[in-house]
Amino acid sequence: MGTTVSIKKIVAITAMVSLAATLMAGCGNSTTTSTSTPAPGGSTTAPSGEQPAASNLQPKKGGTITIGLKDEPDQLDIQKTGMAVANQIAGNLGGGLVTQDPETLEFKPYLAESWTVSDDGKTWNFVIRSGVKFQDGTPLTAKSFAETYQRALNPETAAKVAGSNLSEVASVEAPDDKTLVLKLKQPFAPLLQYLSDPGWLQPLSIAAIQKAGDKYGRQPVGVGPWKFDSWVNGQSISFVRNEDFTWADPIAKNQGPAYPDKLVYKFINENQTMLAALESGSIDIASKIDAKDVKKYKDNPKYEVKEMLRNGLGLFIMMNTRKPVFQQLEVRQALNKAINKEAIMKAVIQGEGVAAYGPLPPSLFGYDEAVKDYGYAYKVDEAKGLLETAGYKKNAQGIYEKDGKPLTLEILAQTGTWAQAAQLIQAMLKDIGVDVKIVTLEWGALVDTATKGNFDMTLMGYTLNDPDVLYLFLHSSQIANGLNFSAVKDDKLDSLLIKGRTTVDSQARKEVYKEIQKYVVEQAWWVPIYTEKQFNVVRKPVEGVRMHPLRGLMYQDSWVNQ
Repeated sequence: MGTTVSIKKIVAITAMVSLAATLMAGCGNSTTTSTSTPAPGGSTTAPSGEQPAASNLQPKKGGTITIGLKDEPDQLDIQKTGMAVANQIAGNLGGGLVTQDPETLEFKPYLAESWTVSDDGKTWNFVIRSGVKFQDGTPLTAKSFAETYQRALNPETAAKVAGSNLSEVASVEAPDDKTLVLKLKQPFAPLLQYLSDPGWLQPLSIAAIQKAGDKYGRQPVGVGPWKFDSWVNGQSISFVRNEDFTWADPIAKNQGPAYPDKLVYKFINENQTMLAALESGSIDIASKIDAKDVKKYKDNPKYEVKEMLRNGLGLFIMMNTRKPVFQQLEVRQALNKAINKEAIMKAVIQGEGVAAYGPLPPSLFGYDEAVKDYGYAYKVDEAKGLLETAGYKKNAQGIYEKDGKPLTLEILAQTGTWAQAAQLIQAMLKDIGVDVKIVTLEWGALVDTATKGNFDMTLMGYTLNDPDVLYLFLHSSQIANGLNFSAVKDDKLDSLLIKGRTTVDSQARKEVYKEIQKYVVEQAWWVPIYTEKQFNVVRKPVEGVRMHPLRGLMYQDSWVNQ
């Protein structure tokens, strides 16, 4: 029989909290539902709560809320995509086993009424909520979750994020309709964090998947407040209210069906076009607008600006270690020293963010403040010296070459701010004698190209709520079907990343991620550039839009004041 101390410890750490609270000794062989109060590492600046103007108004049913997004997902079968925007949109269709309070970040029951954990932290029993139905009428049971997770773990599914999030799950069982049992290979610190995501690990209707076949990615079915309605390629995805929805996330005030009749996402890649759509009323919410355009909306009572520091790196360069040129450490380090992060931040995001010196941002647990001291600073002469140490010499055109081959590289970039950043990177690398050609692609094509390994360098960004994101991007198991586009294969790093996700003591886990950050910086596989503030502008008459510091905008309490 274990002690309550050990279990509370496991749960608290799973919640990614510091063990500031004193743990009380006691006996017991399991523990239970909600967790201790977390205090996230970092400095996320997200406000939360409803709009002040809504406090004296009564929500009304009806109307449409239209949200402008810059990226269009490749599909909404959440297990077959790695795109953050797919998770953002598909989250409206689903829900998590647990949820996370936006104020305290405490984990609470949601589609699971409660849960218990074994003494060794390897067996998790969830009691599934009754009365929940998929939008095709199928009741949600423990078997639904079991089939969903088994599908994600099936290599044939090639689930990029969902599969990785469950990679420490050894088996999933549903002995009856109410009981879901997850048996882990080893204790897994981020488990509750991942299970709280309404997108990636939401339950899926296997019946709906079988019925739709290859078309499921464009005809998704979930248990959430919104039902899929239509998808017009390149233009919009629409949802209609799920009238049967009476099992809202407990963090919402509205526990019934959503107030608006429809929720629509419009895809508008160009920033000024997005703002014109906002001001004309053709969209109600402009998502992730450029920092240079924020001030006029902050000063206008017709709008509300909601901002937060991104939970991830907003911009970094991934180098493809399949290429011989990037198998030389000196070359990777040279490129790190050639990039003036502050100048790129100032030009591209008007300084609205923080410079990145390592693979984690300040908004994530485990961030090491010291990375600013040991990360690479902008030192052009040292960058040139490293290239010369690697055997390169400048040719008559001022470009370094080796064995008669000039150091010419391609960099993949998306349109918009990334393209602007790419031009600055191109100029900075030219200054040290590296010729860079920019290849601009739409997001889906960029990811596809990176997945196939057909690149030298690519710009990239990520958003996730746990430092375990580094496992997804840097562990060797993620090269073939995951997000390790750099093809990093390093035994020491693999071992550290496993240790990071299985260490259940919060302080010890933090120390592991300190070591990981220092090692990743030393090996210079990436060039971290910045983490930006994210700005969303909400137009009246939309009320009640809330901001979750880890999930972003929430719409369950939103309504149209018409």
